Amino acid sequence: MADIFDYLSWRGDLEFSKSPLNPVDYLIFSQISYLPFEGIVPGPDEGGSISIHLALSNLEEKLHNKNGKHKVKLLFHDEPFFIKTIMSSQRFKNCKLLNFVNQIDTKREFQFSAVCIYTDKSCCIAFRGTDANFIGWKEDFNMAFRDTIPSQTEAVKYIEKAAVKIDGRIELCGHSKGGNLAMYSAAFCSGEIKKRITGVYSYDAPGFNGNVIKSGEFSSVKDRIHSYIPQGSVVGMLLEHGNEHTVVKSNETGLMQHSLFSWEVIHNDLSRAEKITVGSLFIGKTIREWVDSLDNVQREKFIKAIYKILNASEMNSIHEMEDSWVTAAGRIIKSLGNIDEETRKLIFNVLAELLRSAGRNINKLIKTKMKTDS
Repeated sequence: MADIFDYLSWRGDLEFSKSPLNPVDYLIFSQISYLPFEGIVPGPDEGGSISIHLALSNLEEKLHNKNGKHKVKLLFHDEPFFIKTIMSSQRFKNCKLLNFVNQIDTKREFQFSAVCIYTDKSCCIAFRGTDANFIGWKEDFNMAFRDTIPSQTEAVKYIEKAAVKIDGRIELCGHSKGGNLAMYSAAFCSGEIKKRITGVYSYDAPGFNGNVIKSGEFSSVKDRIHSYIPQGSVVGMLLEHGNEHTVVKSNETGLMQHSLFSWEVIHNDLSRAEKITVGSLFIGKTIREWVDSLDNVQREKFIKAIYKILNASEMNSIHEMEDSWVTAAGRIIKSLGNIDEETRKLIFNVLAELLRSAGRNINKLIKTKMKTDS
């Protein structure tokens, strides 16, 4: 059960000129996009670039400076080893990083981050998925009732601006919401830029509503989208995708399969699975039926109600909640008693519909199994 660390051990000494870019490389670029490069990688208006090796050296220094002004935290527990491995990799350490942005806007309800990664012959734009900030999760949920969310609009603006400084071909990649942004920006950027995009690599990303999937813009890049999901995918089964997934093996179970560190690798490719699991099909079908049972007004009210309860913690991110979880839990529990009757009824009815949808699908699974066994 090899993973990306084994891949870096096998191919870390091979430059891109000797072994061309492959889906594992784009997965690694997608993971790099999660790293906190503030004050390290130049932004779009600064100019210049920095090698991955130097950027990660500077990041390690920041991480070790516990008493410094600008404390930084990593999102995934495997990232410290990931940083060390990439730093020592001949394949990646000389890649250039530039155009880093990380924007969080609570009023517009969006979280957006991206970075350009230059190899020797092309530039890959890597979009970050949802990070630890609650507003990013709220924006994700807004996909249930909006055709377009702000980070998708920002992704198009980003690629339009970045492409002016990029020579040659462009690839896009991202994990989770980052994969959604990669697909969306490829579809809705200008025609001239679109011609230069040779591939879009999406890893366990949520899809779109029917209006986006049916659009001519999406159709124009559909054949360049490479969509990967783990065999037990949950996030990648949300909404509509309009193309076939490549199913890959993960060494984790359940929601933990969403982590790219758990995905299995074979040689210079991701290890294929025959199909997604029954559990993944069940969850995907149940959530789609549940969402379809609600109109846009109900979806929006429900999401706002849940976010209001989360906001009662008076914290802005998972990191803050981890540091003071007792305080946060107390505030949330207290807020539950202050919910008005109409909101309480809405939450109850929506969750009840989710349980009904789950029950219907469980019955279908049982009947299917009985027919198979008989």
